[in-house]
Amino acid sequence: MRAAVVRMVERRAAVRRASIAAALTAAGVEAVVVGEDVRASGRGIVARWWRDMTLRDAGRGRL
Repeated sequence: MRAAVVRMVERRAAVRRASIAAALTAAGVEAVVVGEDVRASGRGIVARWWRDMTLRDAGRGRL
């Protein structure tokens, strides 16, 4: 039972990371999933992150 729960949590985390990367890519930001991280890059990404709610909310509530 415990192993099944662990697999389910890992699967949900992978789906969430993929949805975050997809949302960032759709917003025009280069994003890739590396292990357990979603890495975003691009010119002015920090400033854009604070201005653009779409980027900040990417992946939230999409499970």
